[in-house]
Amino acid sequence: MDTNIILEAKGITKYFNDPVKFEVLKQVSFTINKGEFVSVVGKSGCGKSTLLYILSTMDTDYSGDLLIDGISMKNKSEKELAVVRNEKIGFVFQFHYLLNEFTVLHNVILPALKLNRQPQPVLEEKGIKLLSLLGIDKLAGKMASRLSGGEKQRVAIARAMINDPLIIMGDEPTGNLDSKNSQIVLIFLKNLL
Repeated sequence: MDTNIILEAKGITKYFNDPVKFEVLKQVSFTINKGEFVSVVGKSGCGKSTLLYILSTMDTDYSGDLLIDGISMKNKSEKELAVVRNEKIGFVFQFHYLLNEFTVLHNVILPALKLNRQPQPVLEEKGIKLLSLLGIDKLAGKMASRLSGGEKQRVAIARAMINDPLIIMGDEPTGNLDSKNSQIVLIFLKNLL
């Protein structure tokens, strides 16, 4: 087994059945190595987000196989997949999905609190460091509802990084940002390599 391969798709095929059976992905196979920055591009409706949901283990209704860090995701329970998602994958979506009733820092550390592997003060220190890398550590105590769109997206990136994931997945992570904030986000993501 090649230890540099972090994600492998093997013949992934996906159908939608509404209103008729339609093949959206056909025999998709590829590998992604540690440290690679990969983009999936295509027309609207061609299956990019569908593929991302399969690769992130959120959609399990497909044929073929998905291996993350050399382990097949087939036949895993929803609980097992949730552990894989929380430990090995960081998500940055077009919409930030922050919890407005929490502070910026609490939003960042929430996935790590769920893992319950480190005490909260350690996680808070780590969260502040991530926010600092993104230039928004001064916002740590601010409520998420009080942030601009660009600030919210940077908080979402810090949250995606809190568990030191093997894989960062983004579904149009700069789609709702102006060009300045888009550049900040893309530069930060590329610097993670």
